[in-house]
Amino acid sequence: MPPEIVALIDRPLLLLAVLAVGAFLGVVVERFVERGEREKRQAYWRGRKDGGGNKTSPFRKEKTSIPLKGTPERAALDAAEQLRCVMEADFSARALLNRPEAAVFKALDTAVIARNPNWQVMAQVSLGEFLASEDKNAYFAVNSKRVDFALMDDKCQVRHALEYQGTGHHQTGNAAAARDAVKKEALRKAGIGYHEVVAGHTTPAELKRLVEKLVPAQ
Repeated sequence: MPPEIVALIDRPLLLLAVLAVGAFLGVVVERFVERGEREKRQAYWRGRKDGGGNKTSPFRKEKTSIPLKGTPERAALDAAEQLRCVMEADFSARALLNRPEAAVFKALDTAVIARNPNWQVMAQVSLGEFLASEDKNAYFAVNSKRVDFALMDDKCQVRHALEYQGTGHHQTGNAAAARDAVKKEALRKAGIGYHEVVAGHTTPAELKRLVEKLVPAQ
């Protein structure tokens, strides 16, 4: 038997003290471990209750609340996410108009300048830039929609919108027709004219006659 044990046996009070300290430390360690396991289980079931993330991991990150849409906090969050996406992506320049649209633009621009040089032809203009509505839902419904060409007067007011209907425009199904209907109604309510330029059926001479009807002579 080791001499240390013999010494403890010879001194029973010291032996009892050592045993008591060992028992106390054992209880403390056991409770510490049990507490850690309990916290893991609680975190796991909180994750299950929240309904997201990795449901099998007790270390799942707590679900954070997302700011309401339209608040400055949500705008900052969206902007940060957009910036992250932009920084990770590559960009390249491309033409604003395709070849048929560019041909229509040049013919329109020539005709408008000849008719009234104070007017301008704008291309690919968002409706939200020249339409306003107190109804936020209605405004957001048209905000990002565009017209191919807009005729702007000398006061920078859009007076007419022109849509170029290419050969494949009406082949896109009901979606294109629905979008056109939304744009037409919004423009009608704003008192802005809507006109279509159909590919293969509108010559430069016809465009010139249309401009003469829409644009007042200087």
